[in-house]
Amino acid sequence: MSNLRKTLSFVISTFFTITLIAQNNSSLVTIAGEDVSVDEFMYVYKKNNSQENLTDTKSLQEYLDLYINFKLKVKEAEKLGYDTVSEFKKELAGYREQLAEPYFVNEKITDELLNEAYERYKEDIRGSHILVKIGLSAMPADTLAAFKKILDARQRILNGESFGSVAKEVSDDPSTRDRPSQKGRTMPGNGGDLGYFTVFDMVYPFETGAYTTELGKVSMPVRTDFGYHIIKVTDRIPAQGSIEAAHLFLQMPENATGQDSINLQLKIDSLYRRIQDGESYEDIVKNYSDDKGSAVRGGLLPKFNVNRMVPEFIRAISLMSDSGDISKPLLTSYGWHIIKLYSKSGVKSLEEERENLTKKLKKDKRAQKSRDVVINDIRKEYGYHVSEDGLKDIYPLFDSTIYSQKWVIPANAELNKEVFKLGKQSYTQKQFAEFIAGDQNITKEENINEFINKKFGEFSEEECKKYEDSRLENKYPEFKAIMKEYRDGILLFELTNDKIWTFATKDTTGLKNYYSLHGSEFMWESRLDASVLTFNDSAFVQTAMELAKKGMSDDEILSAINKDSLNVLKIDHRKFQKGDNALIDSIKWKKGVSEIFTEKGKPVFIIVHGKVEPEPKSFTEARGLITAGYQDYLEKEWIKDLKARYPVVIHQDVLDSITAQK
Repeated sequence: MSNLRKTLSFVISTFFTITLIAQNNSSLVTIAGEDVSVDEFMYVYKKNNSQENLTDTKSLQEYLDLYINFKLKVKEAEKLGYDTVSEFKKELAGYREQLAEPYFVNEKITDELLNEAYERYKEDIRGSHILVKIGLSAMPADTLAAFKKILDARQRILNGESFGSVAKEVSDDPSTRDRPSQKGRTMPGNGGDLGYFTVFDMVYPFETGAYTTELGKVSMPVRTDFGYHIIKVTDRIPAQGSIEAAHLFLQMPENATGQDSINLQLKIDSLYRRIQDGESYEDIVKNYSDDKGSAVRGGLLPKFNVNRMVPEFIRAISLMSDSGDISKPLLTSYGWHIIKLYSKSGVKSLEEERENLTKKLKKDKRAQKSRDVVINDIRKEYGYHVSEDGLKDIYPLFDSTIYSQKWVIPANAELNKEVFKLGKQSYTQKQFAEFIAGDQNITKEENINEFINKKFGEFSEEECKKYEDSRLENKYPEFKAIMKEYRDGILLFELTNDKIWTFATKDTTGLKNYYSLHGSEFMWESRLDASVLTFNDSAFVQTAMELAKKGMSDDEILSAINKDSLNVLKIDHRKFQKGDNALIDSIKWKKGVSEIFTEKGKPVFIIVHGKVEPEPKSFTEARGLITAGYQDYLEKEWIKDLKARYPVVIHQDVLDSITAQK
C-alpha cells in the first residue's frame, strides 16, 4: 500500500477528477451497470482540458475513452476488495482529515489575525503587570472575588500609589518581589516589570491588552489562562527585530558597597573615553570585559530579540541607528555596559514576513479564535442547548482519585440524562463521564469543579466538530467530489502498481520476450567512439597529445602522464551520443586528435577513435525503455480484458447531442 505523499502526488497529477455535481442526470455511459451522467463527465472533461480542446469533438470522444478505461479499473479494484483493506481506509481517512480541516477555519478571521499581528510586529512594548491567579473554568464566586481584587489594585494605582509597590504586595507573579538566590543573595523583585516584548511573545489576551493600552496608562483587567492582569505600558519603540551587537561588561561585585559602585563607574567612564579617543573597541573589550565568553569575539553576542535582554540594554539599542554606533555607559542590574551595534533587522514588509507570521499564528492559541467562530456557527445552525440539570448532577461523581489519574465511573451511577443537545443528537452524562475518564489531565493546582467545567467545554466543542464533520459530504458537493477523487485515485494507483508497474519490473521473462519481439524499436543513434582527456596541469598537454598522435592507447597515455603517483590526467572513453558532451558535439566526427579546448578552466582535447553507426541496444542497455514499453503493452491487454468482463454501453444519442452543441 502506498504512503500518503506518494498517493497524493499521483492523485493530483492524474487527469481523472471525479465530481458528482449533477444537474443533467441524462446517462452518457453505463459501465458495469453504473450510470455516468452528462454533468459528471463534462465537469471532468472541462476541468482537465484546455479551452481550445473544449470545442474539439475528437478530443471529447478520446477523453471519453480514457474516462471509461479509468472507471473500469476502479470497478476492478472494488471487485478485488482493494477498498476494504485497512491500510487503504487509514490512508483515505488521513486525506479526509486534511481536506476537512479548512471547513473548520474561518479564513476571514485568520486574515484579520495575520494583519493584526503584522501591525503589532511594527512596535516593541515595555510593560509591567499585576496578576491575580484564577483558573479559566473557576466557579463564579471565585472568579468574582479575583476580579474584585484586581480592580481594587488598579484603583489604588489610579489614586496615586506606585505600580511597583502595589505589584509587590498584591501580584501572584513571584518575580515581582525580592527573593533569595541559590548563592544566598537577595534578588531584587522586578515590581511587575516584564521588559520589552513584541507580538507572539505573550499570550494573546495579554498581548492585546498591552497593545491597546496607551503609553503611561493602566489597562482594565485582562483575562488569560493564568488569571486577571492589569498592565501598565511604560514604553513604545519602533520594532528592533533581530539584533546583532557587542558589549563591554563590567560586573557589579556581590554585596557591592557604595564605594565599589563609584569605582566601577569611574572605570567604565575611563574606558569609554579611551574608545572615544580612537582606541579599538574590540581590543579594550578583550582586555577588560568581565563577560569572558563574548570578550574573545570583541564582545559580540549571539543575535537576540527584545525579549531576550534587560530593558535598559534594549532602550539603549533603540536609540542607536547605524552599524558601528557605540552607546554611552549604561547601568543594568548586572553591572555597567558599553554597547556596539552591528545591525538590527527592524520591520520587513508584510509579504516578507507573511510565511513567518503565518507559522507562528498556527501554533499560537489565537488561532483558536478562528475555530471558535466556526464552532459557534455550528452551534447556532443546529440549535445547541446545554441541559443544566443533567450537567450539575455530574459534579458529585468526582473525587480526589482524579489527581492521580485513577478516577473511574462509579458502577452504580445512572448517567442517562442529557448534558447538551445538537440538532437531533442528544449527548448524555455517560458520554461526558467517559470523555473525562479517558483524559484525566488535571493539575494539582486545579479545583475539581473547575476542571469539570473546562472538560465540558472541550467535550462539547469536539462533539460539535464531529457532528458537522459527519455532514460535510451532504452539505458541500465539492467536498464529496474531491473525496471520491482521492478514493478512486488511491484505488487506481494501488491496482495499477500491483497489476502493471511493479509486476512489469519483476517479470524478467516477460521483458525478454517483449525485447525479442520489439528489439528493432530500441536502437542507438549514430555515436562517436572517443576519449576525452582532461588535465589538471597544462604542462603535460603537449606530451599527451604527441603520444595520442603516435597511436598509443588510453592506458599507455595515462601511465606515461600520471607517473610517480601524479593525478594530472583523467580520460573518459566511451561511445557518445549527440547531447552527451558539448565538446563532442562541437567537433567533426572524424578519426584523429582534436585541438585543445578549455572547459571549466582546465585544458581538454579529444581522441576520436571512430564513428559508430546506428545499432540495436542490448537488453541491459535498453531495460528502462523495454520496461516502459512492456508496461504499456500489459495495460492495453488489461483494458481488453476489463472491457470483456464489464459491459460498457455508450448512449450514442446523448453523446451526439453533446457533440452537436460543440
